[in-house]
Amino acid sequence: MAILSREPAWNESATVTTTVASNDLASALPLSAQDGTFPAVLSTPRMIALMEIACNRLLAPYLSAQQTSVVVRMDVSHSAASPLGTHVTATARYLGKEGSAGKLYKFEAVVSDRGGEIGRSQMTRAVVAISGVESRARDRTRCLFGAR
Repeated sequence: MAILSREPAWNESATVTTTVASNDLASALPLSAQDGTFPAVLSTPRMIALMEIACNRLLAPYLSAQQTSVVVRMDVSHSAASPLGTHVTATARYLGKEGSAGKLYKFEAVVSDRGGEIGRSQMTRAVVAISGVESRARDRTRCLFGAR
């Protein structure tokens, strides 16, 4: 984990807006017929992805080209459904550092559509080297499944 030399101002925000497409729907989640059926509304994983993108947009000006931020903890609620074709906006707000080491960054993200709020999260993110994350992932899978 890295400590940023500069960080966003408290309450600074960033947004991402998209239109709910067929691949964003919960009904697109099942891998097989035994997985059951899901409604044709924005899926929770896609809503969380929008929250992550908004946070990354907020932190991007403070990161080097070799860095990114990753979630280390998240508390999320998905409170309303958004159907296919709906415009949804995720807004991330910076809440400051967490912990005495100053290596964790706190955010609140809210997703809404024209009907109002559909989801909210509190998340803690760490700044990491992209190559380090990718290398550890490769090493981990080699340990689990043998060299490939």
